[in-house]
Amino acid sequence: MDRRFAFGSDDKEQFRIYMRMMENFSGCRVLAYCIMCNHFHLLLEVPPKPKDGISDEALLKRLDALYSKPFVASVARELAEAREVVSQGLAKDGEAYVQRIHERFTYRMHDLSEFMKTLLQRFTRWHNHRTERRGNLWEETFKSVVVEDGLASRTMAAYIDLNPVRAGMVQDPAEYRWSSYGEAMGATGRSGAKAKAGLVRAIMADKGWEADARHWAGKVSKGYRMLLLQEGQEISKEVVTADGELEKKVLKKGMERATAKEELERLEAARDVALGQMLRWKVR
Repeated sequence: MDRRFAFGSDDKEQFRIYMRMMENFSGCRVLAYCIMCNHFHLLLEVPPKPKDGISDEALLKRLDALYSKPFVASVARELAEAREVVSQGLAKDGEAYVQRIHERFTYRMHDLSEFMKTLLQRFTRWHNHRTERRGNLWEETFKSVVVEDGLASRTMAAYIDLNPVRAGMVQDPAEYRWSSYGEAMGATGRSGAKAKAGLVRAIMADKGWEADARHWAGKVSKGYRMLLLQEGQEISKEVVTADGELEKKVLKKGMERATAKEELERLEAARDVALGQMLRWKVR
């Protein structure tokens, strides 16, 4: 994003809405994310396109995530008419006509570049209209790296969720609303389930687990929180000042070491995250 702290609470929430809309449309999976004040981090899984394509019903369901109901209804009518032509054998290229209707949209599915392009364009239009500005909102194109399953995906997810802690915005990553961990621990219903499923897949994919939220409470919430507590602690050292006094110099912002270690000890002996903490995050 351009060199301003442009994201307020409403901006972050709208960006998350568009991100989830694109997830439902594209078939890509958001595993971890964090929306900061002037940039964002996103761990995205891009599954291959189905070999046999997708059905008309599946296409319309995906379109419904991104487009208005009248537009989706018009595509549904177009598909129904094309299928009628095919069933009656009235056109030699009837199946090809149906396929062309699909391809108007499917070329943007299961594709990282198209996911990011649509997400950034939609948010830019919304933000510019809201703030009465013009032009591109983003300073440069997005940067991407390939992350393998297993340790790499777990490490990357933790790095993303610890961003607000490292920036000194919160002491606990669960307190930051616009991140995968904050959403997973605080949100309820479909929103919370999406965030939990994404983290489960990022953390447990190498163990052959499906991204199913039912595994979250028993296995992942404790283990992932312990990883965040270990990786997110403040790093500091003592230095001698010009007056000969010892002074703590913070090398890397993070959670207070004593508090993090105390909770780590409690978690090691506990079955899961304390219920009181979970309720507090949900109330937030």
